[in-house]
Amino acid sequence: MLHVSLFVELLRANPKAMVWAAALTQALLWWLVPTLLYSAPPGNLPLVVAIGHEFQLGSYWGPPLASWLAELAFRVAGIGGVYFLSQICVVLTLWGVFTLGRAIVGAQHAALAVLLMVGIAVIAVPSPDFGPPILAMPLTVFVLRHFWRVVGEGRRSAWYVMAIGLALLLLTTYAGLVLLVAIAVFTATSRRARATLRGIEPWVALFLVAVVVFPHLLWVDVSGMWGVWTGRERLAVSGVEPVLRGGALLGSLVVAHLGAVVLVLLGRGLRAPRDKVPTFTRNPSTALERRFVLFFAIALPLTAIVMRAVIGEGGPIGGFGPYVVLSGLAIVVLAGNTIPLQRQGLTALAWSLLLAAPPLIAAAAVGVLPFVAKTDVPIAQPAGAIGRFFGETFERRTGKPLRIVAGAPRLATLIAIAAPSRPSFYFDAAPDRTPWVTGSDLREKGAVIVWPTTDTAGTPPPDIAARFPGLVPEVPQTFSRTIQGRLPLMRIGWGMLRPQ
Repeated sequence: MLHVSLFVELLRANPKAMVWAAALTQALLWWLVPTLLYSAPPGNLPLVVAIGHEFQLGSYWGPPLASWLAELAFRVAGIGGVYFLSQICVVLTLWGVFTLGRAIVGAQHAALAVLLMVGIAVIAVPSPDFGPPILAMPLTVFVLRHFWRVVGEGRRSAWYVMAIGLALLLLTTYAGLVLLVAIAVFTATSRRARATLRGIEPWVALFLVAVVVFPHLLWVDVSGMWGVWTGRERLAVSGVEPVLRGGALLGSLVVAHLGAVVLVLLGRGLRAPRDKVPTFTRNPSTALERRFVLFFAIALPLTAIVMRAVIGEGGPIGGFGPYVVLSGLAIVVLAGNTIPLQRQGLTALAWSLLLAAPPLIAAAAVGVLPFVAKTDVPIAQPAGAIGRFFGETFERRTGKPLRIVAGAPRLATLIAIAAPSRPSFYFDAAPDRTPWVTGSDLREKGAVIVWPTTDTAGTPPPDIAARFPGLVPEVPQTFSRTIQGRLPLMRIGWGMLRPQ
């Protein structure tokens, strides 16, 4: 007798509802946990908001769109608004994958592809850390969906919509160049794609991309930022270092997909089922459909890994997120036209754990780690208290609002977003990376310089002392965390440059 679980029945009867349920549940968890439990923004989020506060056409860290949106969300709804914006991006990504998959493999298989995305760690786990990689995910799917409408469905007008998405992607991260190159290669190697170039639409679309991106390109030239990038970044094109770096990145990519692999092994198994099991069947995929999905699912991450291996630094250009948006769909395409689902209950349980465990682990890191370890958890740092203290102290002593903060980047950017006056972040280790603050600004407006310390003297690190020779350290300020546990009080050394 064939037993079909409620999970399978829902997936068969209403795949769209399953996709929405999965996407919204994941988004709700990853919005509630940081909003309610994080005392400080995770990762590079303080830097992203601090850069957006300047509303420049770009920065050392890349194009401006993600920073602008983060700043706007922060002004409207605080840091919870930025977390909410991040989850909107994740939901739009999953919905975009579903709509693209529905056009290629049908609604049921597209829903399976979206459910597999829960097992891809780089899609879900870093999602509260809003930035270019998070914003690039829905934009990448948006571009690919409309490129398929051009190539697969013959809708020539989709070139224009695709152009807007591609332009916004390039204003989000230079990783958009990877997608642009991949689209060019696919078009050049596909007869059907080449046929779409015969009209005027693709050339008008290319012109639209250039028009939207031109102000940023002009800023790159006028600001001299290109010289800053090329002067500080050394291409590692010789020796074994790029190979080792590329191997490490490839290993990280594989590890990020382990959750999806577990779901596939549980659901499909390694052998054909002995008993009758539920199956999901689609119309046979065409060669173009298979090639489209597999090409972009493989070419995007591998190209990004090769480029980062050559250029250096720790991760692929733009982060892994934008490059793995088609991984679930690629797995479904490779699985064949008929997908059996064995171990229905165990598969549903594993999927639920992959959905709920990461945000619960993040919550435990805030509530449990302080009692079992002495490792500082950045998301537990009391950002609000830190920002208020330094902002109010500077204003009380000088009679002027705090306008500039510098020193240790993590602490400085926390103050930049948490102080009432919203000061500008100054990267004193490399001032050309923050050109919105000049030497005359430091003299006229003054600044607070901060650094982590463990002693009571508050002696500044040698590098900070060298960059600010007249800096007189103040008595270090201590801060308690919401959940202190066994951790020592957070001690911050600081000094003040008075306005002249």
